[in-house]
Amino acid sequence: MIQIYVTGGTFDKEYNYISGGLYFKETHVPAMLERGRCTIDYDLKTLMMLDSLDMTDADREIIAHSCLHCPYDKILITHGTDTMVKTAAYLAAKGVKDKTIVLTGAMIPYAFGTSSDGFFNLGSALAFVQTLPPGVYVVMNGRYFPWNKVKKNTKTGYFEEIVEN
Repeated sequence: MIQIYVTGGTFDKEYNYISGGLYFKETHVPAMLERGRCTIDYDLKTLMMLDSLDMTDADREIIAHSCLHCPYDKILITHGTDTMVKTAAYLAAKGVKDKTIVLTGAMIPYAFGTSSDGFFNLGSALAFVQTLPPGVYVVMNGRYFPWNKVKKNTKTGYFEEIVEN
């Protein structure tokens, strides 16, 4: 069983055709799993629907509490990309042990259709959460990164490995 926690982010944003702004309505994850013909056992819970730039440490504590008390050892979290690494570090600092936790998101909302990377990132995250050893990871662009070896390149929009010299 895989626990999926939804926290919002671009992944789940909708486009307001009148104002031109983005907003949250409900998560797209169930439709994405159905569209992908997903056959794994999962439990889906929406913890919050926030832009990650609006996420506070109190919100991160809700995520950490949920992970710590989750009965399953495989956890996938949908999250906004701007502070995904910060939340991953927060979870690692909370000492979540013996669980594989994967955070993923999208640069373009799933509601935008085929131009969104969300569907690909969700599929990749589902594969990685089933195969990686216990730890906290960020999964984006078909790659996985340990929580402390990743950064978002704000110029390219891709996540990159932090290479130590």
